[in-house]
Formats: sequence, structure tokens, C-alpha cells
Amino acid sequence: MAALAQLPPLPPQFKSIQHHLRTAQEHDKRDPVVAYYCRLYAMQTGMKIDSKTPECRKFLSKLMDQLEALKKQLGDNEAITQEIVGSAHLENYALKMFLYADNEDRAGRFHKNMIKSFYTASLLIDVITVFGELTDENVKHRKYARWKATYIHNCLKNGETPQAGPVGIEEDNDIEENEDAGAASLPTQPPQPSSSSAFDPSSIPSGSYSGIQIPPGAHAPANTPAEVPHSTGVTSNPIQPSPQTVPAIEPALFSTVSQGDVRLTPEDFARAQKYCKYAGSALQYEDVSTAIQNLQKALKLLTTGRE
Repeated sequence: MAALAQLPPLPPQFKSIQHHLRTAQEHDKRDPVVAYYCRLYAMQTGMKIDSKTPECRKFLSKLMDQLEALKKQLGDNEAITQEIVGSAHLENYALKMFLYADNEDRAGRFHKNMIKSFYTASLLIDVITVFGELTDENVKHRKYARWKATYIHNCLKNGETPQAGPVGIEEDNDIEENEDAGAASLPTQPPQPSSSSAFDPSSIPSGSYSGIQIPPGAHAPANTPAEVPHSTGVTSNPIQPSPQTVPAIEPALFSTVSQGDVRLTPEDFARAQKYCKYAGSALQYEDVSTAIQNLQKALKLLTTGRE
């Protein structure tokens, strides 16, 4: 991908979007779709903050040039031309980062890459707002990821051993208050595969913990990290997937026909498409149970207008 024109210095008014722009730069080669939407979020947010001050207008103008160049380079990529595909791509990617970090956290493997993954996940959930309001689940994921990044960073900085897993979110903790935790002391690259230990996303249950609901199937995007980074220094055996229990299919769904008085809204169609995307994503990891659950949800929504 061709290099993008450099942006002018970030105006102080735009401090709140600096990490989103850094995340965009980090993903220019790794995932240009993610990079595009990070810049789009920064553009939309910057316009709301200040679009009149000369330095802000100049910055936003250059950022717009970057967006146009990216859109031209990505051409007919469906994740750019179709909102539902772009939304699913971004949400899956954010949840991939979240679940990688959560897996490391629960295993007691605390390192900068997992902090980076938690924090990047929270930033990408911010970016999902370019498609509309966040779901309650994503709001909870963002809050937990940002808090965990702050908590673990501060523990390591102070020479303390963090407590693994959910330990209760402190409401007044905000990673934006700690510049080092946000980016400066973290790796500039997301976790990369190595040969130290295997990470099987399908081995993570779809249940809830600490009030956080993980949407079924959302844990299986195509580029989920397969293994733990070299930097952890931890060696473990590959996680063996447990035998799957396929959920029973409701008999009524075989013969269900959309009733005449059912009126589906554009939002209903978008949710149904997202369920189908999650099902396809789950099938990439042979997670039949999750795929069936999501397809059932899509079918029920389309035939009854209710979830």
C-alpha cells in the first residue's frame, strides 16, 4: 500500500484522538480497513471538537486527504463499501484483541503486549461508533478493557503482581489520565504469532463474567492471534478443544414462515446480517454450536421480528 501523506502536528484540542490516530498508523499494513475506520473516527470526532480554528482546519483537511487516498487504494473492498461488513470486521477485530488479552490475563501472563491488546481493543470499540451507537456488550467490553490496561500497567510499573481475571472495576480509573499507559511505554505492534504456546479462541466460553457478555461467534475472526508473543517468555502446551455439544434446533424454526403482520426495520436486517456474519466467523474455527445459535437468532428475527 502506498505511503500516506504526513499529517501536520496534532493540535492540543485533538488530544483525545491521538491514540486512535496512532492505532491507525500501526494498522496501515497490518489491516488497512481498521486503519481507515480509525481515521474516520478521528475525523468525525475532530469535526465535533473544533472545525473552525485554523490549525484544526488544516489538520482535518490533511486527515481528509488521507481518508480519500485510503478509500481509493482499498477500491472495492466490501468492508469499506458496505457498512454492515465494515462493522462486523471492526467488531470482530476488537473482540479478537480483547479475548487475546483476557486469555493472557486469566493465565497470569502479564506483559506489555497484553496491555497493548486490552487498550487497543478499547480504542477500536470507540471506533465502532462510526456505525452508530454501541451495544451494551461493547460498552462493557470497552470499560473493562480500558480499566484492565490501566490496572495491569500500574501494577507492573510499581513492581506489584496484578490479580488475574476480573477483580472489580474501579469507576474512577481512566487510562487517558495516564499517558504512559496509553501508548508511550507500550509496544508499537500488536501481538505477533510465535511458537511458544497456542491460543485457541474457540476454547474460551461464550458466557459472561464481571457483567461482560461476549457475543457468540464474535470471538472467531479470521485473523485471531494463533499464539502468544515471544516476549512473554512463557511456554505452555497447546490448548486442546473440548468436544462440542451441538444445541438442539427448535422444531418450529423448520416450518416457520414470516407472518403477514411482521414489519422488519433496516436495523432488524442489519442485526440479522450480523448474526450470519458471526455464524460464518464461528465456522472458520469449526465451532458448530456457536454457528447454529447465531443462525437460529437470525432466522427467528427474520420470521418474527423479535430476538
